[in-house]
Amino acid sequence: MTEPSLRPAKASDASSLAALSLEVWIGTYLRQGISAHFADHVLADFTTARMLDRIKDERQTLIVSQNRDGIDGYIRLLRDSPDPVAGDHQTEVATLYVQPRHHGRGLGRALLHAGMEAAREDGASSLWLSTNSENTPAIAFYLAQGFSRIGISDFRIDDQAYQNDVFARGL
Repeated sequence: MTEPSLRPAKASDASSLAALSLEVWIGTYLRQGISAHFADHVLADFTTARMLDRIKDERQTLIVSQNRDGIDGYIRLLRDSPDPVAGDHQTEVATLYVQPRHHGRGLGRALLHAGMEAAREDGASSLWLSTNSENTPAIAFYLAQGFSRIGISDFRIDDQAYQNDVFARGL
């Protein structure tokens, strides 16, 4: 297997990142069908304009995995984002998405390690993240990468709450 080609996201990546985000989010969380509640959420959040705003935001770092055909994964870090449990960790792994057909190739691990290095360079001493409490593959991945469960929070869409496990790791 060849090493993934990682690079900082650029403005021209915004539409690819929006499409990849839609694919991963829908495939991960909407297993029984797509209701308007979830469709409205993802179509509002994963737009080219919102991704472009994230790329341009100085508090955020986006690193993409690029193959010969396009982007197959990315990590998004958010600085000055205290964890929801105790606020001890200030840099969030806000997103780590890899297209499902590319799972098992080491892309997630490579992106996570690139994100950890970028966070270190920014002066962070730790990272935190949250993932749906029912997303057992993601939970196993983060535990294998040295993260520890530090608590529980809720992911909210309008008036609905979905339990998330919160993880942290020192750098």
